[in-house]
Amino acid sequence: MTANSPTASSPAATPPAAEIALRPAEMHIYKPTDPATAIVSKSELCTVSKKAAGFVRHIEFDVSGTNLVGRAIPGQSIGVIPPGTDANGKPHKLRLYSLASPSGGETGDGTRLSTTVKRVIDEHWESHALFTGVCSNYLCNLKVGDTVKLAGPSGKRFVLPSTISDHDYIFFATGTGIAPFRGMLLDILRSGAASKVALIMGTPYSSDLLYHNDMLDLAAKHPNFTYLPTISRERNDGPKGPGTLGKLYVQDRLTANAEQLGAMLRSPRALIYICGIAGMELGIFQQLATTLSGSDRDQYLTATAEVMANTKGWERNQLHRDIHLSKRIFLEVYS
Repeated sequence: MTANSPTASSPAATPPAAEIALRPAEMHIYKPTDPATAIVSKSELCTVSKKAAGFVRHIEFDVSGTNLVGRAIPGQSIGVIPPGTDANGKPHKLRLYSLASPSGGETGDGTRLSTTVKRVIDEHWESHALFTGVCSNYLCNLKVGDTVKLAGPSGKRFVLPSTISDHDYIFFATGTGIAPFRGMLLDILRSGAASKVALIMGTPYSSDLLYHNDMLDLAAKHPNFTYLPTISRERNDGPKGPGTLGKLYVQDRLTANAEQLGAMLRSPRALIYICGIAGMELGIFQQLATTLSGSDRDQYLTATAEVMANTKGWERNQLHRDIHLSKRIFLEVYS
């Protein structure tokens, strides 16, 4: 266990939301102008099926001999600097990728960091020319033994509390948004804390699920962890058997699994973490506002009576202006 690894402690009273102490996170150990050199130690597809609509890879970097060893934690991002220049002849800018590794890295000694990368392959809307993501395809093309330039880490808000056992956790993820939760989940389960953890993982099709077999194994071994794969274009399995639930988005789990998730949400111990494509958070907040009421709801979000009376009409630009989130919600979304 590294110096940054979480430690278990006996359950304690949860402090008020404003007083939640987060794990200390070091930042900008390496700047883009003076990056570290790491070596690719693993690159493999992490979709549950090779027939998935997209190509998503779990990539590991050996950072031995750099100042990154043992100094990056789940919830942070690592910066990757792709080689070459852009259309204006300038060096490519850094791209950020969420760490998927736990605090001790993939090997426990902090020397191997990981991330989750989806290839970007698209068509330009105007010219119809093929567009490929600069950094995602660069990373996915790398072979074991290749070198890569890394900067960071960055981020200090989207991390676990300093004392894991003070809280229970509900993680909402879509796509590669599962990356930080993989590391967080491993930290929580390895800490020995009795904290309850629920991971709601959303994808369009079951073939697109990431780290699926790993999550099933962890759920089988740890009764305090519930894994809820959630498919938006196929029927989902329910208590009455395979395919007995309809097509679901991640927020629909708040009603489909209301007994379990509702009990967690009504507890003062619960924290909510959301990571994935921008826009997913609005549906979660709308569902929270209709599922909970009174002081239970106020633990997570507040709004005027007029705004709260029209949750179906909420728009994303109202967040933080008309709809105020408490510090028990942690948000990391990307476009």
